[in-house]
Amino acid sequence: MTVTSLEQAPPSGVITTRQKLRRSPLVRFVAGRVFAGVVTLFALSLLVFLACSVIPGDAASQVLGKHASGEALEHMRALMGLDRPVWERYGAWMTGFLHGDLGNTVGGYSSGTEISVWSQVKGPLNNSLVLGLVAFVPIVGVSLLFGTLSAVRSGKWVDQLISVLTLVPAALPEFVVGALLIALCASWLDVLPAVSLIPPGQNPLLTPELLVLPVLTLIAVTVGPASRMIRAGMVEALRSDWVLAARLNGVAERRVLTGYALRNALAPSIQVFALIAQYLIGGLIVVEYLYGYPGIGKELVEALAIRDSIEVQSVTMLLAIVVIATTVLADLLVMLVVPKLRTEAA
Repeated sequence: MTVTSLEQAPPSGVITTRQKLRRSPLVRFVAGRVFAGVVTLFALSLLVFLACSVIPGDAASQVLGKHASGEALEHMRALMGLDRPVWERYGAWMTGFLHGDLGNTVGGYSSGTEISVWSQVKGPLNNSLVLGLVAFVPIVGVSLLFGTLSAVRSGKWVDQLISVLTLVPAALPEFVVGALLIALCASWLDVLPAVSLIPPGQNPLLTPELLVLPVLTLIAVTVGPASRMIRAGMVEALRSDWVLAARLNGVAERRVLTGYALRNALAPSIQVFALIAQYLIGGLIVVEYLYGYPGIGKELVEALAIRDSIEVQSVTMLLAIVVIATTVLADLLVMLVVPKLRTEAA
């Protein structure tokens, strides 16, 4: 007696949907990038954990103070799990992280109650997300405007003026630009607050004046390099044969710029904006600490000061996931915009 399978094989020569997905260059590209991102995150987790392990001092001494007895320190280390071997502590932390448990903060041990890392950082993370998005939107707009204008007026005084106005602040560190803006807008003109002290739990958008100086600082240090890279792509596109052909066919100059040149310069621009988004993650740390903004950068610095290795490790991994996801998304958008890349990947 023969048992026939309910799921019969497709006829010979017929390609199933699953096979089509496997052969799709976009699917293979995304799968490769995701795999590379997972490997990168694993390597980064090891580096971050080892770096936190070799920092002088530990969380137990920070909680109990300098005058704590050796017996009390040993008890606190055992309570925190610091007496276990390094590989065991790494395994416990990574297992919890993969299950969505970021661990407990040092502040919980000092107060005698458990305080999860997530409950500690979700407010600062939200504040940083608001600041990053509020800064990213004008950075994209201003960079596209300046880059396009510089390309159209290449070699003329407008191009040179934009270069000076954008590249000079970009050559300075964030804290120098921030200090100059504080001196100008807060001390001299007295039109904006020097610090961005937002009450806990309050939406930063309810006090937009507190966001102005941090956003201006981030714009000043990023627009220069971004607009120059967009300018380079636009200049190359404007000198291309298809733009020349469009002009000879009587296409309006505005349509030539937006429909031909800017579209072909869009691929490198996507990579530029992805780099800006990744920079904002690191740049926010300096800017938030400078203005006292209660974001994840300020929280990370304070966690390092008290040797809260679990919080530092977990927050660093969360930021790394955002960076890698941004890279994969940017590469995917470039493939969607440039058909040639999809053909080469096939």
